Amino acid sequence: MFSLTHFIVLLFCTLGSVVLAFDGDLTYYQPGLGSCGETSSDSDRVVALAPGQFESTPDACGKMIQITKGDLNATAKVVDKCPVCTLGSIDVSSTVFQEIAPLSAGRVQITWEYM
Repeated sequence: MFSLTHFIVLLFCTLGSVVLAFDGDLTYYQPGLGSCGETSSDSDRVVALAPGQFESTPDACGKMIQITKGDLNATAKVVDKCPVCTLGSIDVSSTVFQEIAPLSAGRVQITWEYM
């Protein structure tokens, strides 16, 4: 079944110039060899997208995103797919997470968009 969210993501990717923000959870993980075939470390500014967004975004690998929580912002490069993330949620290296919240928070609500 093709959900409305998948349609919106596909429409965004098709139009390109439309800015679409996503809401979800921000968590962190230990990067390694990602779905894009690139090996990353925890000091890299990287992100793993939810499967639906990773698979429905043409050329997702290498795209940059901006993450926002209140007045705090961080950027990261798409290098992986987060198999347990729900649509809108993302997993980032601890380097990126710490720009938004302390690691002890573990999970915070954010908004993000493609740059």
